Amino acid sequence: MTTRRNFIKKTTASTAAITLGASVLPKLSYANIMGANDHINCAVIGIRSRAKAHIMAIHNDTNAKILYNCDVDDVILEEHNQWCQEKIGYIPKIEKDFRKILEDKDVDAVFIATPEHWHAPMAILAMQAGKHVYVEKPCSHNAHENDLLVAAQKKYGKKVQMGNQQRSAQTSINAVNDIRNGIIGNVYKGEAYYSANRGSIGKGKTIDVPKTLDWELWQGPAPREEYRDNVHPYNWHWFRNWGTGEVHNNGTHEIDICRWALGVDLPESVTSFGGKYTYDDDWQFVDNQQVTYTFAEDKFITWTGHSRGILKPKRPGRGATIYGSKGSIMLDRNFYQLYDLQGNLLKEEVEGTQSATTNTRGGGGLDVNHVGNFFEAIRKDTTLHSDIKDASISTMLCHLGNMAQDAGETLQVDSQTGKVLNNDKAMQSWKREYAKGWEPKL
Repeated sequence: MTTRRNFIKKTTASTAAITLGASVLPKLSYANIMGANDHINCAVIGIRSRAKAHIMAIHNDTNAKILYNCDVDDVILEEHNQWCQEKIGYIPKIEKDFRKILEDKDVDAVFIATPEHWHAPMAILAMQAGKHVYVEKPCSHNAHENDLLVAAQKKYGKKVQMGNQQRSAQTSINAVNDIRNGIIGNVYKGEAYYSANRGSIGKGKTIDVPKTLDWELWQGPAPREEYRDNVHPYNWHWFRNWGTGEVHNNGTHEIDICRWALGVDLPESVTSFGGKYTYDDDWQFVDNQQVTYTFAEDKFITWTGHSRGILKPKRPGRGATIYGSKGSIMLDRNFYQLYDLQGNLLKEEVEGTQSATTNTRGGGGLDVNHVGNFFEAIRKDTTLHSDIKDASISTMLCHLGNMAQDAGETLQVDSQTGKVLNNDKAMQSWKREYAKGWEPKL
């Protein structure tokens, strides 16, 4: 493994060589481009997997550029910069401490694809530094952070989009418009599901922190724990200190689609059944879960999450079905199918470009659409497809799913605030404990 100093020297030299090539315009030449005032400089923070989909979508916009790749792990930085050279033709500047990026006035927008405990604190700091924010789902690690994010966006006036990219699927947009126009009658139920076959994460052993990793900055706002060999770079999803479980990791997407299609916001009650059934390991959430949300006007949403065990009978790995008095609609990231009450297919629309559905990167045409919508909102002050005020509601539903599971009883919910009315213990998880000096503030 190269040392960090040698790695930076090599990367800087490569960047300089590529910048001189014809594939990348020198910085001073932007003034000669028509619409130069619309140019958007971006920084991507947390670059292992999902960020690659962000970068390809940013690169699709000819008047946007990635100024920084940011990660706390040198190994990930090295791999990612090589990938950038191959895929986009240049290597952005590298930085391990995102705070230095926020100090750069040339950065217009930040893309956050870090572990979930960083999403809201980092987004708030970015807004305070005058940056627009594209933050991956879920936008928060706890319900308190939802309120902070919405208040921060209102205070600082920046564009903040959550990465639930199916909101920018033209087929889903068409389906929701058709639902509003009564194509399946009165809608009453949204059925969201996800299935995978995740293996055991084992029982971690405390080991020395790799020299290439800034473990202190990786933990950031989270209470400190010793480094273990089964947390970084992916399994943090299944630890409560940093992740939020499958209902957030994947359920956010389909629960959001159901909520959008039914035209509902916060629920009146939430019930969750499930457990950890498959492996004796360090996984701290349920690995199979069934959540039911009830809303006003006799509407409800169900979430079925199978992290370990493929749903049967055979069906796509994820999706949402919307039921109405005259028929139903199946929605996937890549299609819209309309059925009558007898289950006969009446209509089908396929997305123009396909997107991945169950791998960890999830890249494709919807990212291009969603990032494009984000850029258009920055340039023209148009409407975001998933502005943080609305996105936080879908995220809140997922928090309530975890809270109901932990409570072991149906939670009655204030549909104006999302707060639990009948269980003080459940409300104890409304806000997390933060590491000293890291609690997000407006």
